[in-house]
Amino acid sequence: MTDLTTLKYTAEHEWLRLEGDEAVIGITDYAADKLGDVVFLELPGVGDGVSAGQVCGEIESTKSVGELFAPVDGEVLAVNHEAVDDPSVVNSDPFGAGWLMKLKITPADIEALLDRDAYVALTGGAA
Repeated sequence: MTDLTTLKYTAEHEWLRLEGDEAVIGITDYAADKLGDVVFLELPGVGDGVSAGQVCGEIESTKSVGELFAPVDGEVLAVNHEAVDDPSVVNSDPFGAGWLMKLKITPADIEALLDRDAYVALTGGAA
């Protein structure tokens, strides 16, 4: 199980796990719960550049269509094709098998993101 205190978070409910100069990105369990059953993912392509705070994908659920925002600037190194093929994994394992993409980043860029305590405060303790 992922240690949620080692992750960084955004106000848009994405999480980021730093692995050297690479970051694994996903949505939080709080976001997955609010969305409901995820039924479709549109993710950027490998090699695409993404910009912090900008829309880089789409998540559709039985309740709504939501936008995926890039938490930091980076280049897409990988996308989770298993999650694209079976979006329900985003609900069942958002911090594990439900990851969405991997980015090549500048590690210092994550310092502006939220830590776990700040994210829990943002969600009113619901995260």
